[in-house]
Amino acid sequence: MLTFTHLWIFALLPLPWLLRALLPARKVSAVAVRVPFGKRLRSAVGGGSSQAPVTGSIGGRLLPALIWLLLVTAIARPQWLEPPVTKDLPTRDLLLLVDLSGSMRQQDFTSAAGAMVDRLSAVKEVLGDFLTKREGDRVGLVVFGDAPFLQAPFSTDLDLSRQLLEETAIGMAGPRTAFGDAIGLGVSLFEASDAPAKTIIALTDGNDTKSQVPPVEAARIASERDIRIHAVAMGDPSTLGEEKLDEETLRRVAETAGGSYFFAADRQELDGIYEQLDRIETRKVKVISHRPKRDLFFWPLLIALLISAGEKTLAVLRNHGPRPAPQRLRWFECIRSPGNWRW
Repeated sequence: MLTFTHLWIFALLPLPWLLRALLPARKVSAVAVRVPFGKRLRSAVGGGSSQAPVTGSIGGRLLPALIWLLLVTAIARPQWLEPPVTKDLPTRDLLLLVDLSGSMRQQDFTSAAGAMVDRLSAVKEVLGDFLTKREGDRVGLVVFGDAPFLQAPFSTDLDLSRQLLEETAIGMAGPRTAFGDAIGLGVSLFEASDAPAKTIIALTDGNDTKSQVPPVEAARIASERDIRIHAVAMGDPSTLGEEKLDEETLRRVAETAGGSYFFAADRQELDGIYEQLDRIETRKVKVISHRPKRDLFFWPLLIALLISAGEKTLAVLRNHGPRPAPQRLRWFECIRSPGNWRW
């Protein structure tokens, strides 16, 4: 679409005609020598043409007007608006904490095909489906065992997040569980986030046995920084020893950070939990639009320049064209008859 940045400039179009009508005409006094043979002299040098002056012709009036119109159009800065370009800005940063401790080897979950698989394999299937629904969010992934590690930074590339989740393995972060330190790492990752909504979804199947910061204390710090934590427990609550599931701590973590606590005893419950989390943490996308502009002012300037140059070229060719032979003969006749000269 064609637009003009300074449309009001077109109000200046009648300016030359107004100046001509309001201002007095310029008086030019030409220096001349009056001689009785002026007509014969003008005829001899080729100035006896009966053509009207160029400025008095229709072309002589229209060309300056056209050039002025082109100049005013260029000053008004014409621009061509390109089709709008839209960009989606995520309004939520979502961090997934996944437990990779040794207890995740327990094969007490089923896959989508119905086969018995270990807990991590079930988590990968459910989380993979969950990520496909988070279009518009920035998602990050932290895995933890003896210590937490950043597996995938915040990104809108959900395919990359799924791929990095698939590359995780049980025990790659150590056999024990540092749940509190994983929350602490998540809080530090959100420091560079400017998203209005910040959420952590933590999944574990054991109690905290390795953290330097207690999980509840880490959740309190997260709450102070407006970070919500949802805790998802999976496994067998009756397990004893280091692999015992500490449901009480997970409930307190979720309550302290304004989130919810969920327990999944099998894959169906785990799948339902992430569907519920998808409804709780609604996706909102801020759409910004921009229409690129392409300047066109140089085109009317170029046309005006070409018209002006063409007019001047034609005037020069017209004034310096070949003179007719009879006029040169009359000039020579004047020279051969000096008696005709009168001073």
